[in-house]
Order: sequence, then C-alpha cells, then structure tokens
Amino acid sequence: MRTRLAVIFLFLGTAAMPVDAQSRDAGVEVRVDRLEGQMRAVQRKIFPPVNGKLIQPEITGADTATNPIGTPSDTPVTDLTARVNALESQLATMTGQIEQNQFKLRQMDDAFAAYKNATDVRLKALEGGTSGALVGPAPINDFPRPGATKPAPMAKPTKPTRSDAATAAKPASSATAAANDPARAQRVAAIEKPSTDDAGEDLYNYGYRLWEAKLYPEAEVQFKQLAKDYPQHRRISRAQNMLGRSLLDDGKPNLAVLAFYDNYRTQPKGDRAHESLYYLAQALTILKKPSTEICKVYDELTEVYPDKLNDAMKAGVAKGRVAQRCGK
Repeated sequence: MRTRLAVIFLFLGTAAMPVDAQSRDAGVEVRVDRLEGQMRAVQRKIFPPVNGKLIQPEITGADTATNPIGTPSDTPVTDLTARVNALESQLATMTGQIEQNQFKLRQMDDAFAAYKNATDVRLKALEGGTSGALVGPAPINDFPRPGATKPAPMAKPTKPTRSDAATAAKPASSATAAANDPARAQRVAAIEKPSTDDAGEDLYNYGYRLWEAKLYPEAEVQFKQLAKDYPQHRRISRAQNMLGRSLLDDGKPNLAVLAFYDNYRTQPKGDRAHESLYYLAQALTILKKPSTEICKVYDELTEVYPDKLNDAMKAGVAKGRVAQRCGK
C-alpha cells in the first residue's frame, strides 16, 4: 500500500513539474514580446516613416554563429535568451550612436560659439575704429626703398594741433563756397572738360586744367576720383602728386603731407614719386615740423632719385638743407 502511494505521489510530482516550467516560460515570453514591441516603438520614434515607408535603422548586431531558433535541440529558455541578447546588442549599438550624435552636436555648438565670438570681436573693432577723421602728418622715421618687396609701415600719426584741425576742416568750407559762388561757377564752366575713350586720362587732364586755373578744390575732386575709380591707371602717380600740390596750393599743408607721403610709399617707382618727396619737404617746412624729419626727406630724395632732379629741384633741395641745417 505504501509502495503504491509513493508511486502515485511521485507520478503527481513528475507531472506537475512541466506545468510549472511551461508557465514560467510563457511569462518570460510575454515579457520578451513586450520588450520587442517597445523596441520597435523606439525605432519608429527615432526613425519616423518617410512617404509611408519605414526607414530601417542602421543597427547591426555582432555577427555570431547561432543555431536557428525553434529547432528541436533548443528549449524555450534558450530561444528567449537569444532574443534578449539580440535586443541588448541593438540597445547598446543605438546608445553608442546617440552618444556620438550628442558629441557631434557639442562640437558644432562649440564651433558656432567660437565663430560668433570672433565675428563679434571684428564688428566691435570696426565700430570702434576711426571714423575717417583726418589726423596730423606722421613723423618721417623711415621710407620704403624702390624695389622693396614690402614698403615700410607708416609711423603712428602725431596728435593734430588746433591749427592742423582747422586746416583739415577747410576742404568742406572751400567746396561749399565754390558751389555758392556764381562767379566761381562761371570760371569752372569755362574750363574745357575733355571727353575721350580713356576716362582716367580725362579726369587727370581736367583736374590739371582746374589746377592751372587755381580752382584747387575742384581739381582735388578730379584727382581723388581718378585714384578711386582707376587705381591702376598709368596716371595714378601723377594724379596723387597733383592732389598733394592742389592741397598745398590751397593752403592745406597738413593734408598735402598725407597725399605726398602716400604717393611715395605706395608707388616708389611712379613717375612723380620724386616730386612728391620734394614737395613733402616743403609741406613739412610750412607746418614747422622738426628739422630732423625734413632733413630725412631731403636725404631720401637725393639718395633714391639722384638722376631725376632737375636744376630747380636741386637748387630747392640745397636751399632747404641749409635752412634746416641738415649738414652734409
């Protein structure tokens, strides 16, 4: 009897074990199905459909040689383990891609911030720069030699005096007076304005005729226009030199110094560079600048252009050197 009861209990226990295992396997499978569904929802969120087609994410798991799931040799637990491993691999890959994208976004933000800061600095520099106000002439510390690869930089301008400021403000008043003077307007109209195929040549010739007629402000306009519109014209050295002479003859030595020096500095081989140096010394003399600066101009003129000085200029240089006590 006992033996029979033991057999019955053993049979009942053996029959109950597969039921418990099956229920556990079913619970795990439900959880895995739910996890896979959530995974697909995440994929649809990150990779939304385009034109009704689902874009497959570029997520690939590690290449592993696994047996097909569901073969007779695999148990339900083995199948579920393989599916969980695949999900974990996909999540790890997706996490890595998200971290890479976040890193790239940070790099883009840093680059944009650096660009913005650099742009702000440049804008502030432009806004805080000079507004075009004229300053006094610079001390003559050094000159660019003809043929040099890079001209010597112009020294820092000295602070203009009250007389210099008054002289610098004079061009606008002269031009206004010329426009409001009928007699002067008739003088300007009497000057023949050339009209040929060379607009730059016409500007120079017209400006020179105005200068000869002592219409200096009007001549300045023509020479400046030539330098602005035709900076590579063959008359540019002459135009810049005549601009300085027009300013000097119009009682504006402060502005004339800038014009003469700029002509020599930018075009030391120009056909009127030597004249600009000669008249530069005269303009500095009128401004009562130090003798050392004026003597440097004379030295530069005689050293660089010894063959281009005519008799009148040589006499003027000799007289100027004596007056400034330049020595030998």
